[in-house]
Amino acid sequence: MSQRAAWTIFAIALLIFGCFLLLPLWATVRGGFVDLDGHFTLAYLAEAFANPLQLKCLGNSLTIALLTTTAALLLAFPLAFFSCRYEFPGKRIFSALVLVPLILPPFLGAIGILKIFGSHGILNALLFRCGIFDHFVPIDWLGHGKLGAVVLFQALSLYPILFLNISAALANIDPAMEEAAAALGCVGLRRFFRVTFPLARPGVFAGVTIVFIWSFTELGVPLIFNYVHVLPVQIFSMLKELGNNPFPYALATVVLFLSTAFYWVGKRHLAGRDDVAMLSKASHSPAMRRIGPGKRLFCTLFFAIVTALALLPHLVVICYSFAGDWFGTILPHSWTLHNYAAALGHPLTVSSIRHSLLYAGCATLAAAIFGTLIALVIVRSRLRWRGLLDALAMLPLAVPGIIIAFGYLVISQKGKFFSFLNPIENPTALLIIAYAIRKLPLMVRAAVAGLQQTSATYEEAAASLGSRPLNTYCRITIPLILSNLIAGGLLVFSQTMLEVSDSLIIAQKQQFYPITKAIYELMNLLGNGPFLACALGVWAMAFLAVALSSASVFMGKNLGAIFRA
Repeated sequence: MSQRAAWTIFAIALLIFGCFLLLPLWATVRGGFVDLDGHFTLAYLAEAFANPLQLKCLGNSLTIALLTTTAALLLAFPLAFFSCRYEFPGKRIFSALVLVPLILPPFLGAIGILKIFGSHGILNALLFRCGIFDHFVPIDWLGHGKLGAVVLFQALSLYPILFLNISAALANIDPAMEEAAAALGCVGLRRFFRVTFPLARPGVFAGVTIVFIWSFTELGVPLIFNYVHVLPVQIFSMLKELGNNPFPYALATVVLFLSTAFYWVGKRHLAGRDDVAMLSKASHSPAMRRIGPGKRLFCTLFFAIVTALALLPHLVVICYSFAGDWFGTILPHSWTLHNYAAALGHPLTVSSIRHSLLYAGCATLAAAIFGTLIALVIVRSRLRWRGLLDALAMLPLAVPGIIIAFGYLVISQKGKFFSFLNPIENPTALLIIAYAIRKLPLMVRAAVAGLQQTSATYEEAAASLGSRPLNTYCRITIPLILSNLIAGGLLVFSQTMLEVSDSLIIAQKQQFYPITKAIYELMNLLGNGPFLACALGVWAMAFLAVALSSASVFMGKNLGAIFRA
């Protein structure tokens, strides 16, 4: 790539990132340090740490993030290690099923958890059937255990991201490194902790970072559980006071600083040195180790138990969508297809599907074009500042979605430069921009992976024959990395179709609701609202299953690289 073209793309990228990533973040941070008269103050930030309620919310959010990340890591690392190192019965099936939680938005799966552990849910019905307690005095399992329920469900929803990253990291470890350690007497757990785990640290960091930030700033799951004592829900509840109350700015600033601090600490102390990462790159795939019948059975059972627990909310949501009536019993009283007919005929659901297709389609197209151009600069140019461009492209992974959405509301208020994007009137443009920026890292990583695996000699040969750069990229480079671009595009499209934070915060008029906002509103309706929400959710599950399966076909084992920070 010529220097002129690289500088042009770099300048355009800086303008876009400046307007729709850095400016919203700056507006959020500035609002936390400026009073109503425009003077600098630390009062709001001090209040955020002095207010007992907000301190409790901060502690709960950090606790949820730490426990969720730890639980997800304890689930994902053994699964990834067994999958990469051993052969056992059902391995292919379980390796596919282990990714199923990715096809259900966490806040929708929370509906299934509520149905299981609610006062008149499945667990109490099962205990009553066994004669363990009185049907008229049900146990409120979630009454004082909502934090535990949030942690449990988020861990079961997010561990596939860690599984993908750790699997890719383990597959890249050169078997010669472990064989050399074994030859020197370093075997078993000692070899694992002194050789295998340090070499896999970059993959662990990538997954841990995403899971921690995701769980720390998750909005949908606490809302469904009605667990209001967390920072994201507090920020969400104050959005209506955005124009005359600086306190939500302070809370958003605290969330942003803590997320960034964890990302920096993790990258510095957990990611490992670059020279170690380069030495760990495998020249060939490691051979599967032979293990005894007992260990094979253990691997199969471990996969089966984790998969069953992760799939349970999905199965409950599916049953809920077909239920005619379901109250206080293990299974629904009756089954019907009416919920699907009603969902597809409901004005809220039909318009939400149409809107989500529009928002996601435009965002995917924008992310594909912008992400491919950025990847070309990163991989194919000698631009001195390409590292900065790569960092800016990955920044949305480190910044909580709720903070970016909050920043968009701030910069689009009346009197601001971007007031013409005010979502109160029409959120279409702002939602498309938000979706594209939030999911741009997925597209960039997919394109970078493809370009790194494609030799530049093809482009050099075309240039030596007189082909212009644009013609070369369109006729040679893009076709060679097309499978990566399709995989990245499918993931961007599927993730934006079911994006939660941006949808709940930016979409404020019912006539513009996307799918996730429609599901949330339906869950709060009396009568058949929850049944319609589950029917709409099952449609979303089926759609995501097709998208992720297609992406997996195109990317194969490289699918994990899409979810790296």
